[in-house]
Amino acid sequence: MDSLQLGTYEFSSRLILGTGKFSSTRAMLDAVRASGTGLVTVALRRFNREQAEDDLFGPLSEIGGITLMPNTSGAATAREAVRAAHISRELSGSPFVKVEIHPNPHHLMPDPIETWEACRILASEGFLVMPYIPADPVLAKRLEDVGCTSVMPLGSAIGSGQGLSTAGMLKIIIRDSSIPVIVDAGLRSPSEACAAMEMGCAAVLVNSAIAVANDPTAMASAFAEAVQAGRRAKRAGVMPRSGTAVATSPLTSFLGTAP
Repeated sequence: MDSLQLGTYEFSSRLILGTGKFSSTRAMLDAVRASGTGLVTVALRRFNREQAEDDLFGPLSEIGGITLMPNTSGAATAREAVRAAHISRELSGSPFVKVEIHPNPHHLMPDPIETWEACRILASEGFLVMPYIPADPVLAKRLEDVGCTSVMPLGSAIGSGQGLSTAGMLKIIIRDSSIPVIVDAGLRSPSEACAAMEMGCAAVLVNSAIAVANDPTAMASAFAEAVQAGRRAKRAGVMPRSGTAVATSPLTSFLGTAP
């Protein structure tokens, strides 16, 4: 089986889902089921067992075969992210943490310095650390060196729907990484998820494109199919590009032979 390996965990699906922006908890749960995902990320602030209308931990825990990956969204510093990770692990029992530190609400770009520091600490404490980062090949390698389970560079800004605008840098990260590279943020359509997989990404994380679709359940299913198609294409070997036309049936000498 061509499974996604993250630490000692194996996942049959290479589609990871975020849980924000959905119109309702029911819509989110239906999309999770339709996607076939085995790994779902949820913000610490949505672990609220005392207020059912604002709790995602309880409903998600009831779906069989789902592993939760708490994220540190809302943290502005490494210290805040580490504290959030500790609380999340205590509440969920999950060893995974998505380190997400973006202190500027105007662009939501990840802070590379604070992210590296948080990851260094959390990896040393045994977390399976999956940081959301800018598409920076140097940072990606530094995070690998401190023990991250994967790196999650952005395709484009969170929620922007601008697709794989960082494709050039993503290709370098994929080429140089010895750990899984997972595109996180900016994907708008299933075709972009397919392209990311053809590029060599190990997986994609999708939230907004599914959550704000007219039919989130159908869109989750479409993304699942696209990820599978992209992965199969990558393994099959996508044909190389050519700067000139290349005939599929080259002319042969017999055509020029007189009768």
